[in-house]
Amino acid sequence: MAINPTLALTLILLSLMVGAGVLSGSWGYSLGREALKSVTQPDTRPGNPLVDSEAMPARHEGFTLLKEEEILNNVKARVEGKSEATQIANPIEASPQTKALADPVAVSPEAQPALQLPVGVTDQAVSFQVLAVRQVNDSLVMDVSLHNQGAATVEFLYSFMDIVDDQARTFTGSAEGLPSQVPPTAEPFYGTVTVPLALVDGAKHLSIRLSDYPNQQLTLQVSDIPVGG
Repeated sequence: MAINPTLALTLILLSLMVGAGVLSGSWGYSLGREALKSVTQPDTRPGNPLVDSEAMPARHEGFTLLKEEEILNNVKARVEGKSEATQIANPIEASPQTKALADPVAVSPEAQPALQLPVGVTDQAVSFQVLAVRQVNDSLVMDVSLHNQGAATVEFLYSFMDIVDDQARTFTGSAEGLPSQVPPTAEPFYGTVTVPLALVDGAKHLSIRLSDYPNQQLTLQVSDIPVGG
């Protein structure tokens, strides 16, 4: 009976694979055994002195019995320390006499002189005055006068007029009746400066600053104009 060459080759390959597997397994087992020869299992028997000396302190290390007297003393010390800290944190309140000496003397409104209108200023023979302050509808109207007693005509641009209140708010006003060119005259010129009331809400005093144009050599600044109580 003839043997099929393909079958014979298959059987030979299977035999070689089985042999190689057995050989590699035996070789791996031998290597692992040789590697584990130096490793020994620790002795954990209760009778081992080394185990007892290392394990016993660890069992009782975190547990310590305290005497009742020591606990009471610690609590008392903490309470007394807290009381002292509270006394330090809360200083003794000053007596009324001490407060009276420390507080500055308040000046009553009656003792302070009230500013009276008109108020004005003069620079280089040119005078600017605020004569009166009144409320007209929703506007604050200031009656003003401008008098040039110098030798030359002075020119003003009223759109550059600065108005500042006592809260450091700056705004512009509308000037009417005042000439842009103020010649030397024997009589002053009269007019008004109008500011919306909404802009000066809460203000007590105003300041008006006006400079000549375009030279900027003359400055008229009227301060402390009373506008509110």
